[in-house]
Amino acid sequence: MLPRVLAVLSFVLFVTSNAVSAEPTWPRWRGPEGTGHSTEKDIPAKWDTKSILWKTPLKGSGQSTPTIWGDKMFLTTALENGKSRVVFCVDRKKGDIVWEKVAWTGEPEVSHVQNGWASASCVTDGEIVVAFFGKGGLHGYTVDGKHLWSRDLGKFPGPFGTAASPVLHDDLVIQNCEHEGDSFIRAFYKKDGKDVWQTPRLKTEKGGWSTPIFVKSGARTELVLNGEKAICAYDPLKGNQLWSCKAFAGRGDPTATFHNGLIIVVNGLAGDIYAVKPGGNGDVTKTHMAWHTPRKGGRDQPSPILVGNFLLVANMGGMLTCYDATKGSVLWEERMKGGFSSSPIAANGLAYFQNDAGDTTVIEPGDKPNFVHVNTLGASGEVFRASLTPLDGHVYTRSDKVLYCIGKK
Repeated sequence: MLPRVLAVLSFVLFVTSNAVSAEPTWPRWRGPEGTGHSTEKDIPAKWDTKSILWKTPLKGSGQSTPTIWGDKMFLTTALENGKSRVVFCVDRKKGDIVWEKVAWTGEPEVSHVQNGWASASCVTDGEIVVAFFGKGGLHGYTVDGKHLWSRDLGKFPGPFGTAASPVLHDDLVIQNCEHEGDSFIRAFYKKDGKDVWQTPRLKTEKGGWSTPIFVKSGARTELVLNGEKAICAYDPLKGNQLWSCKAFAGRGDPTATFHNGLIIVVNGLAGDIYAVKPGGNGDVTKTHMAWHTPRKGGRDQPSPILVGNFLLVANMGGMLTCYDATKGSVLWEERMKGGFSSSPIAANGLAYFQNDAGDTTVIEPGDKPNFVHVNTLGASGEVFRASLTPLDGHVYTRSDKVLYCIGKK
C-alpha cells in the first residue's frame, strides 16, 4: 500500500510542479534571464491605438516594469510624492486591479525628477512576490497579496533615489542597495526575509543603480553587477566577491547582458563599451576583457540588447549604435525619434525600443539598419520609462499614469 501512496504522491507533485512551471512568465526585470529576451514567436511587431486591448489608469506615479506569472501582473507605485509606497496586482487578461497593499509610509528620501520612488520592478517565482522601495524597504508577499515580511534597509542618502530590482536565486532574494553612503549587496531567505549574507560595495564598485544578472561559468553561477568604476561578480549563495573588471566611465546603471560567453557592459556616462569573459578570480581587467570600443558623447541610460551577434545600444538622445558583439566593432549608427529611458527588449529576431512618449521603434538588426515600424499608443501627457513586457502574444507597458495591453483581439 505504501509504495502505491508514494507513487501517487510523486505523480501529484510532478504534475503540480510542471503546471506551475508551464505558466506564462516574465518574472523579473528584463525577463527570465535578465537580458530582455523573449523566446515567443507571436509577439506583435506592429501596433497602433486600435491594438490596445485594455488600459488601466494607475494611482500615484511609478516606473517599475510589469512582471508576470500566469494571469497575475505585479507593479509598484508611489503616492503623495513618495510618502506612501504601494505594491499591486493586476489581472493580466482583463486589466482589473486584483489587490493592492501599502508596503510603507513615511518621510521620503530625495529622488531625481526622472526617477521617483517606485522604479524597481518586482520579482516573483509564482509563489512569492518581492518589491523594493529604497528607504521604503524590501517587502515579500504571496502572489495572492498576503504580507509575509518586510525589511528596513537604511536611509539611502543621495540625490538620485533607487532603481535596482530584486532577484531570486534558489531560496534567496538578493538586493543591490547602492547609494551615496555605505552601499552593499544583501541576501535574504525569500520565505521569511531573514538575513543570509551582506557584502559591502567598495568605492570602486558602487555608484550605480543596476540590477544583477546570473551568469553560468562552468560549474559555478556568478552574480554579476555593473558599477561606478567596475563590474563585479559574486557567489550568490555566500556573497563573497569572485572577480572585478575596471570600467571606463562612471554610473553603472545599465544592466549588463550575457551572450555567447561574453558579458557586455555599458556605463551610464559616455565611455568605452566592453566585453568580459566570466570565470575569473580577483582583478581580471588585463586577463578577461575580450574587447572594448570607445563611445562618443551622450549618456547611456538604457541597457544594451543583443540579437544574434548584433549588439544594439541607444543613448538618451535616441542615437542608436549597432556593434559586432564578437569583437566590438561599430557596424552603423542611426538616430531614433524621441528621448529614451526605457531599456529595450528582443523577440522574433527583432529589437524593440520604446521612447519616453510611448512610441516603439522596431528594428531588424543586421549589417545595415532595417527599421521595421514605429508604433504609437497615441498617449498624451504621459511618460514611459518602464520597459516593455512581451508575453503570451501581447506586449504590456506602463507609463507614469496608465497600464496598457497591446495585441490582437
